[in-house]
Amino acid sequence: MQWVDANGAVLRYEVSGQGKPIVLVHEMGGTLNSWDKVAPLLARSHRVLRYDQRGAGLSEKASGQLALDDLADDIDALVRHAGIDEPVVLVGAAVGAAVAMRHALKRPAAVDCIIGFSPVTHCPADRRGGVLAHAGRIETEGLRMLAPTSIPNILPEALRQDEQAFLAARARWLANDPRSFAAIYRMFAHLDLSPHYAALRTLCLLIGASHDGLRPPADVAALAKALPHASYRELPTGHIAAVQTPDLVVKTVRDFLASRGH
Repeated sequence: MQWVDANGAVLRYEVSGQGKPIVLVHEMGGTLNSWDKVAPLLARSHRVLRYDQRGAGLSEKASGQLALDDLADDIDALVRHAGIDEPVVLVGAAVGAAVAMRHALKRPAAVDCIIGFSPVTHCPADRRGGVLAHAGRIETEGLRMLAPTSIPNILPEALRQDEQAFLAARARWLANDPRSFAAIYRMFAHLDLSPHYAALRTLCLLIGASHDGLRPPADVAALAKALPHASYRELPTGHIAAVQTPDLVVKTVRDFLASRGH
């Protein structure tokens, strides 16, 4: 693992493997460790860049409200720092997929394609108040108070065959810096990429998860229909597919890239 001061924030990252570059963008509340069982397998045939988004993991902490553009620009800064000079494959989880899409909207020539698992690209207006209230509670009370309701949706019991992976993911989520997580929550409260759907020219594969308690597959299917160049698949996984069904994630990514000659 390494750190770099780029785009106004210190970011922890890892680069492994050789071949077509893949950038892994973790979910809200996750870290680069969300990809621990995915990255090594993909690195057998591709160059894999994964990182802690600003405000997450061991990257620089955040406060107030983050800007989606800053998170998208972090990808550009890391890719350039890593010396990658060809279009990348972006694999994003949940809100991480929105970060990937924003990056592609700003720099279409820099992105080969996007694979989004349970992509979350907007916060409905009728939920905004509740999300902002949660942000305030997280800041003052920490993450543990949300665990009884959040963990079953994030890490559904039906997919907890690997107990150690579940416990590690739960611990990572609970260990989030409360101020940073509140800042990320506030960004999510105002997230809305829908005005930009028609402008996204990047080829996308969007994955709905049958066991997702936060992002129903029907919502992901509707998003795929709204994008100009997107296809949709539903898989028997959950909101953080890379943690609970890593082999399925790797197969899905490999199969899609193989169909594109990668």
